[in-house]
Amino acid sequence: MNRKIRMGMVGGGIGAFIGEVHRIASRIDGQIELVCGAFSSSAEKSKRSGEELYLPSNRIYANFEEMILKEKELPEGERMDFVSIVTPNHVHYAPAKMALENGFHVVCDKPLAYSLEEAKDLERLVKETGLIFALTHNYTGYPMVKQAREMVKSGAFGKIRKVVAEYPQGWLSTFLESTHQKQAAWRTDPKRSGASGCFGDIGSHAENLAEYITGLQITELCADLSILVEGRLLDDDGSVLVRFDNGAKGIIYASQISAGEENELKIRVYGEKGGLEWLQSEPNTLTVKWLDAPKQIYKTGNGYVFSQAAAHARIPAGHPEGYLEAFANIYRNVAKCIQARLKGETPDAIYQDFPTVQDGVRGMLFIEKVVESSNSEQKWVKM
Repeated sequence: MNRKIRMGMVGGGIGAFIGEVHRIASRIDGQIELVCGAFSSSAEKSKRSGEELYLPSNRIYANFEEMILKEKELPEGERMDFVSIVTPNHVHYAPAKMALENGFHVVCDKPLAYSLEEAKDLERLVKETGLIFALTHNYTGYPMVKQAREMVKSGAFGKIRKVVAEYPQGWLSTFLESTHQKQAAWRTDPKRSGASGCFGDIGSHAENLAEYITGLQITELCADLSILVEGRLLDDDGSVLVRFDNGAKGIIYASQISAGEENELKIRVYGEKGGLEWLQSEPNTLTVKWLDAPKQIYKTGNGYVFSQAAAHARIPAGHPEGYLEAFANIYRNVAKCIQARLKGETPDAIYQDFPTVQDGVRGMLFIEKVVESSNSEQKWVKM
């Protein structure tokens, strides 16, 4: 077997931001080709989107149900190998469930589903089918995030004591959804976004990054969510105190009304001997601080980084890698794992490093508990 891995896409039609990000990321390493799609809830828009992507007319589908059933009828060497789901949150579960039930691997945008109940059902299906399920918490794909994780895992900082993760944006500082701006409209709509707005959209990224880098899990949290733009239906700002399973304490802050901020995801992790700091807007740099030694700066692409970080960098040191490449690392790893299965081989452990359905369940549990805590007089709730 020597061929590209074939991808079908649900969502991501004309005018969609995240769909094009996924398509670009899937192409970067030359391992994946888009062969079919159901790109919109509108059959006409799906058709026009597929034509713009130069797909044959018989592989452009009116809906995801038609796509999955018709692709299943095709021979193994022709049909799609996996489905990429790039829809709003409320349309993650149904295509993911149907894809798994019909033998297709899945890559899904985050959060995993509309509700924790849906997320747990997908986790059950992945366990039953044994299929690959990747969640695009893309920030875990950055080489310096993987360097941070490996340094923590190595014990370099000793026991982790404090974690501070923040994700401020400013793009929803006004009542933007009233202008029918597409991205604002669905993200602030409880019927499409779910129980939380800001924390469902970006707070879940901060939570995932904190657990990924530290290897710890949040056990309790105390949340305060706010709606600061008049007329908005879901939270646009919030702060959460968290407790981890090793006794460490943490703070997770997310905001979409921090006027002037662009996409300032940042994490700091402190242990007994030192700590680290990583900022998404400067993703090729990891700052390490020691209790009794000078500050160190680690850079992507250099020979001194851990093998896991080196394996997820594509170009020499000094050449910037960013958002699309981090996304591409997830797609590349999924493709390598599917290729190994097709050959009856075990994939290299390096390529098994991508967010899974279990991470998605953790994220949905976090969102649910944040909302529960914020609405409760008790405040501290268990995860």
